[in-house]
Amino acid sequence: MAAVLPLTGVIRPYAWGSRTSLAELQGRPAPTEGPEAEWWLGAHPGDPSTVTGADGPVSLAELIAANPEAQLGAEVAREFGARLPYLVKVLAAEAPLSLQAHPDAEYARQAFAAQEADPDAPRLYTDAYHKPEMLVALTPFEALCGFRDPSASAAALEDLKIERLGPVVDALRTGVEGIGTAVRTLLSWPTADRAPLIGEAVEAGTAPLVNALAAHYPADPGVLAALLLNHVHLQPGEAIWMPAGNLHAYLTGTGVEIMAASDNVLRGGLTPKHVDVDELLRVLRFEVLSDPILPATELAPGVVTWQVPVREFALYRLDLTPAAPPLRLPGEGPRIVLGVRGDVYVAEAVDGTPVEVAAGKAAYIPAETGPATAAGVGQVFVAAVAS
Repeated sequence: MAAVLPLTGVIRPYAWGSRTSLAELQGRPAPTEGPEAEWWLGAHPGDPSTVTGADGPVSLAELIAANPEAQLGAEVAREFGARLPYLVKVLAAEAPLSLQAHPDAEYARQAFAAQEADPDAPRLYTDAYHKPEMLVALTPFEALCGFRDPSASAAALEDLKIERLGPVVDALRTGVEGIGTAVRTLLSWPTADRAPLIGEAVEAGTAPLVNALAAHYPADPGVLAALLLNHVHLQPGEAIWMPAGNLHAYLTGTGVEIMAASDNVLRGGLTPKHVDVDELLRVLRFEVLSDPILPATELAPGVVTWQVPVREFALYRLDLTPAAPPLRLPGEGPRIVLGVRGDVYVAEAVDGTPVEVAAGKAAYIPAETGPATAAGVGQVFVAAVAS
């Protein structure tokens, strides 16, 4: 099945999702009956995509498992086994997601192995892999990403004029070494005092972010922990990078997200889901992220990428204009092409049958297919394994 193949992903209906964004992208009626949060494109076992070939639809995970070298390429198959090492999502947030972080590769392997060996251990890890991730905004996008200068965090908390936050402020005044103490203190705040504390912070009226988050989570200490993070406003085309140990939360907007193919998430707040503060603190990196926005790098006219230090994935954006010739797709090995605007056709470079990748459509290109090109007018993202 060496060709460019239409790819059908799965939409996950988390409560924080949008009722308009993904539907409008795919040309479906909006608003939808329920929230649509993430459109998964990949072979992750949680929700593998389907490809359409000559013999009909087949799971991408099954296709890869049946012939890893043909689908992934010999080098990628040797390194990662019979699994696509990345996962692409279109994420559409109408409400804030949880404060979260992901373990590094070594910690994920050890923690998953220990969990599987102990039937009584809490099931915090779904697999043995790390989950570094990057998001590129499709619309104006708001997020929390990485710890900011602790002196700025201390000032923001002090402005609330809540006396019992004094120990947190004092910890932050000591510098970077105090961030861990501040995070632990806030996220472990006594349950009975959480709602009154957040209520006082809202009444202070000095931090609009607190008011916005408290509207969704009025008794969650993550509302105050958010003041320790960079509050980022992305414009379309701007990106943020979340390596292992980076505490972050998406707040609102739509973006293309790419990550190592894992579902390991450790939550600290802004969620009704399970929170394990101790385990979260074990994976967090308490360092200041001075500039959370990741710049784009132009590779050729109409082709940009965002450079990140991981092997599992690379992401490219192609902008095709009426006067431009067909563009050769960057990247090698197994690729996923996602259309976000216009009408683009992707085909094998030599005599291939074109596959439409219009807005809200996607295609998969096995490694054995080789070079491919994109033609038409519009914008597509291309995911690949990093070279």
